[in-house]
Amino acid sequence: MPDANVIEGIRDKYRDLSSELDERGRRMWAAVEARSLGRGGIVAVASATGISDRTIRNGIRDLASGDLLSSDRQRRSGGGRKTYQDLQPELLDVLDRLINPTTRGDPMSPLRWTCKSTRTLAVELGKQGFAVSPTTVRRLLVKMGYSLQANRKKREGRQHPDRDAQFRHINNRVRAQQRRGEPAISVDTKKKEILGNKKAVGRTYEPKGQPREVDTHDFPDKEKGKVVPYGVYDIHRNEAGVSVGISHDTAEFAVAGIERWWQKLGRKRYPSAKRIVITADSGGSNSSRCRLWKLELQRFADKTGLIVEVTHYPPGTSKWNKIEHRLFCHITQNWRGEPLETHEIVVESISKTTTTEGLEVHVWLDQSIYAKGRKVPDKELNECIIIRNKFHGEWNYTIRPRTN
Repeated sequence: MPDANVIEGIRDKYRDLSSELDERGRRMWAAVEARSLGRGGIVAVASATGISDRTIRNGIRDLASGDLLSSDRQRRSGGGRKTYQDLQPELLDVLDRLINPTTRGDPMSPLRWTCKSTRTLAVELGKQGFAVSPTTVRRLLVKMGYSLQANRKKREGRQHPDRDAQFRHINNRVRAQQRRGEPAISVDTKKKEILGNKKAVGRTYEPKGQPREVDTHDFPDKEKGKVVPYGVYDIHRNEAGVSVGISHDTAEFAVAGIERWWQKLGRKRYPSAKRIVITADSGGSNSSRCRLWKLELQRFADKTGLIVEVTHYPPGTSKWNKIEHRLFCHITQNWRGEPLETHEIVVESISKTTTTEGLEVHVWLDQSIYAKGRKVPDKELNECIIIRNKFHGEWNYTIRPRTN
């Protein structure tokens, strides 16, 4: 091994040059120095510079083979420290399962929110055998499309004490369907839109100083009317069907949209299905208290032979409904700055909605007229085969087909 004076000389040279060298330059310089010293050179250079002996040996190997990297790379592809995902390939899937029951999104934004802290998630991951810090969990959440949200003065109503338990129930039922290879859908009605040359939220590119001119007032056009989009989102396949109604948002219209999805898409995707799980809000046309909703679902079950299982989100938690942040927010962004003048424009713009995750949307115009205020007598409701779950039967129930 070289004497102390030689090592000190190497240390001085490295001190003078290191600030001018990049990673590859330091590696190659150390390899040249070690090779010039002969026996014991690797140990001497490593001792003087702090560069690992493995790095120096790799540099000597590159010099010997002439296999030098191009000037735009510091190391070979795949070199360097492995990521947490490489070392623990199941990490992202487990993290997604941990936060999935409490995931929601802003209907006006594709970002997702979660109410679980990174520290809590890191502890839960640790219990499942993963070595990960809260900081790494935060980076992974950002990669998965989550954002850090500040408090907002916008309460969602009184929180039900079993809210989180219902979230877990919904999540478990959807996952059970996925394991069986049967459909689980999220349904809801999007906000009604006035047809015509009306001002639309957002901006589009136009010639400078020539903004598109629209009507001064947003009064509904009696001839053109409004459109009511009802969406059916296939949770497993990231695929949706939207019925664009021209009449009223009733339970009859809602179930007609579900039936249309089944006839056009569902039965082709799930030819062996015997049960369908529907996740829905607790209000609107698919309200948990709506008699007509249950009656129409009974008719749907009778017609298709499917067992219909319904799970409702608790009141005040509609933003957690999957369809809100996996379909409706993207449709809204597609519409920004574009007046919805005709039915054809609405249908075409919805059908062009896509995401980087591969969302596929099918759209149909429903020109049927649905009457408001339709009553369901006790006799008709009592003839329905509705089996209520022991856990909040008002939110969770199953409708079985009636035999002939």
